[in-house]
Amino acid sequence: MKLGGLTLFFPCWNEEGNVEAVVRDAIAAAPAVAEDFEVLIIDDGSSDGTAGKIRELIAAGLPVRLLQHPVNRGYGEALKTGFLSARQPWVFFSDGDSQFDLKELPRLTELTADADIVTGFRTHRADPAYRLLNQKIFGWASRLFLGVRVRDINCAFKLIRREVLEAIPLRSSGALINAELLAKARARGLRIAETGVHHRPRQRGSPTGARLDVIARALREFWLIYRELHWAGKHGAGGRI
Repeated sequence: MKLGGLTLFFPCWNEEGNVEAVVRDAIAAAPAVAEDFEVLIIDDGSSDGTAGKIRELIAAGLPVRLLQHPVNRGYGEALKTGFLSARQPWVFFSDGDSQFDLKELPRLTELTADADIVTGFRTHRADPAYRLLNQKIFGWASRLFLGVRVRDINCAFKLIRREVLEAIPLRSSGALINAELLAKARARGLRIAETGVHHRPRQRGSPTGARLDVIARALREFWLIYRELHWAGKHGAGGRI
């Protein structure tokens, strides 16, 4: 299924070694799934040459837009900047580390007729064992306390109607933002579809998801979102967009 318009954006923090390939892959993949598209890079206060590399691509005529945070604000803030800056009716995001194959975008778009959010799940996650363990614990807690039933909450291969993003207030500034989005969408009765996608080992740069400060922020935000959803459930908040 081909969409009328699609925003593709990629949050980046020190992804100088990956970002050019990500931009070129996005520009190559988008015409197969959308009549019109835009590509955004959200540079979350990188200290390397990520922004400079994007400026070079813009100067060379590639259709990409750069949005920069002056300091590192966190993964959730980078996603929120992308959501707020998107101009097309459908919004896709993936990470700037080139671990996903953007040629698999049709797996998402073919499910959009019956979904408000389409999320990938990694059929085989190419990450170290400690990250797999973290993900299992987080997934269990999200199912139990937030009611999120998808197989791979943090899979960074998601396609969302922009009107969903306009209707759901997101508060998380860190890694919890995916769980918050899915939990609030479920509470509103929105349609969530899933499909399997491949995941590649990181070739360049370093992951940040297992840093202690990232985990601590996620734990704080987890309980804030739990309290918000619990309060909303008691007071009848929600409803479809």
